Amino acid sequence: MQGKGTDNLVRKAKRQDPNAFTELMQLYMTDMYRVALAILMNDEDAADAIQDTILVCWEKINTLRQIQYFKTWMTRILINKCYKIRKSTEKLGELEEHEEPSACDEYNLELKEAMALLDEKYRIVMTLFYSEGYHIDEIAKILHIPKSTVQTRLYRAREKLARDYYGIERKV
Repeated sequence: MQGKGTDNLVRKAKRQDPNAFTELMQLYMTDMYRVALAILMNDEDAADAIQDTILVCWEKINTLRQIQYFKTWMTRILINKCYKIRKSTEKLGELEEHEEPSACDEYNLELKEAMALLDEKYRIVMTLFYSEGYHIDEIAKILHIPKSTVQTRLYRAREKLARDYYGIERKV
């Protein structure tokens, strides 16, 4: 969900106000970068996905039904673009060792490395939940998966991070 100021920007952007749209994109740029990097693990591909997302959002903003869900709508477009880029990269056989995430992120390097070791399905859920602040219901809608699947993936990701990053074994 967004605030009233953001809702006003979305309304203006829907009326094809380029300044309002630019302000919206700048507002969400860091969020988009985190999500794209969680999927693609590469700065250049993340930048391409963000650029494609911005273009699609501008072209299709009139299809947005509820302005309060702009960020959710935009994030879904971004995720689809990331998957498309990754699929084309895999087809070209360019899937070599991933480039190190950029240093501009506020997370420490060890945590980045631990997150990189998570399967993508866990990494994206963790990023949306912890970095982007989405609720479990919203993540389920964005990823088109059941709420219980989101909860399970969060649990398993936390367990793996606790085990691999912190060296904690939980006893059941």
